[in-house]
Amino acid sequence: MPNWSTYLTPGTPERELGLFCLGVGEQENPRGPTPERALGCHALVWLKEGRGHLLHGPDRQLFEIQAPAMLWLYPGVLHGYRPTTRWRQSWTLFSGPATAALTTLGHLDPSQPVRRYSDPRPVDRAFTRLLRVSTGHNAVQTVAALYDLIAQAAPPPDDDLAAQLTALACKPLSVQDYAAELGLTVRELREAVRRATGSTPQELVLTTRLNRAKALLAEEDLSIAAVARQVGYDDAAYFTRLFTARVGLSPRAFRRSGSISGRISSF
Repeated sequence: MPNWSTYLTPGTPERELGLFCLGVGEQENPRGPTPERALGCHALVWLKEGRGHLLHGPDRQLFEIQAPAMLWLYPGVLHGYRPTTRWRQSWTLFSGPATAALTTLGHLDPSQPVRRYSDPRPVDRAFTRLLRVSTGHNAVQTVAALYDLIAQAAPPPDDDLAAQLTALACKPLSVQDYAAELGLTVRELREAVRRATGSTPQELVLTTRLNRAKALLAEEDLSIAAVARQVGYDDAAYFTRLFTARVGLSPRAFRRSGSISGRISSF
């Protein structure tokens, strides 16, 4: 594999996409330590062949690496490579305000700088696609490929638990009651929802109720009070205030503007 690299300088429109690629490449590292450094952006390094260690963080902790593995490098965090065999790797540099949301959602986790996969093929395909499209200077395709790579390479969220809570969300229960229904402590529920959505149980319940309320308002001929009851609120006035504050429209105004069929018929 010959060493090669492409560095990118995104303009204002590319930066406004929220996530942008700053460079990609492939290289080989011989045995022996590399200089320690800290990057000014995020990086993913896909180790295809080799083994050794990653030196990471201010305490210079050593993480064992055995290919195939992904190294997650973070802005301002000291790191260095310690290959005990020849390394063959692909890499990408990226940045943008979306990295903050990706961190909140658990896709970028500085506490896990090395990840391995029982089936590395989806990650390898995603990285190969990013290497290919990023050299074509199509910013949207590159961002899409970068998001796909991060999604494939990040640890899978606890979707089952989030789905179970979503199914219960329109029942008028407390967080303690939801946790009991799911056989969890409140702390376990909060941690599982955080891993799955980057949010809290309360926020997941609220957004689920609002999403359901929107569907009922747009597609069913129900009173506002009936919609409120179906999504877990006995007090229609409270539901109206909450809906208006979060959606930016009252339930009646949303009903007038939120239906697809209503919008089409007005053209």
